[in-house]
Amino acid sequence: MAEQAPDGPESLERLLSMLEAFYGKQRAIGPTDAFGMVIYRNCGYPPSEERCAAGYASLKRAIGLTPHQILEAPKGKLTEAMRPGGMMPAGRAERLQDIALSVTTEYGGNLGSILELPLVQARKALKRFPTIGDPTADKILLFTGTAALAALPSNCLHVLLRLGFGQERRSWAASYRLAQAAVSAQVPETLRARRRAYLLLKRHGEELCKLNQPRCLECPVSAHCRYYLEVARDPA
Repeated sequence: MAEQAPDGPESLERLLSMLEAFYGKQRAIGPTDAFGMVIYRNCGYPPSEERCAAGYASLKRAIGLTPHQILEAPKGKLTEAMRPGGMMPAGRAERLQDIALSVTTEYGGNLGSILELPLVQARKALKRFPTIGDPTADKILLFTGTAALAALPSNCLHVLLRLGFGQERRSWAASYRLAQAAVSAQVPETLRARRRAYLLLKRHGEELCKLNQPRCLECPVSAHCRYYLEVARDPA
């Protein structure tokens, strides 16, 4: 008899525990201060963990990581520092200096002051920086310890939707909000729990539950996955 799709999704906390048993405990990669996280995001293009990490490490070696160091760096040297991060190094170098100038002139060189604003204003202020949308702003607020938000990795939203949490809409932003509401309802509102959820969903979405050609037969939670039971297991 064919396996049936579940009537409702398994507890997200249980699924996260299954993922943690499979992958092990996860640790955040990259900086955990607001300025560092904004810079890190802009150090790679197209943005990926590997490219952003490579660009950020090169920036640290060649230039330094303070707004002043980035702002005062010769553009040629800064461009060279960005090459390990992928395409358009000159454009990324210019973007970093724009960010550094904004932080220096508007926030006295300390982007951490944004985190002292009310949450809605803090998110809005972070989103003024290049490439920072809702997912990255929420991640910054979560991993800087500012608020225990249900931040979700932007490139792994499909993991939650496949498992039955949230609903896919025509608008990606609407899908994000629905999935975020599901996480908010099921994962305890603590920094530790929300960070754990973020990191496990990210690892799973990048390693097995890929957007294209997911490796469902290797997945530790496929028995609880609507996508696998309804689509991938029997494409017909």
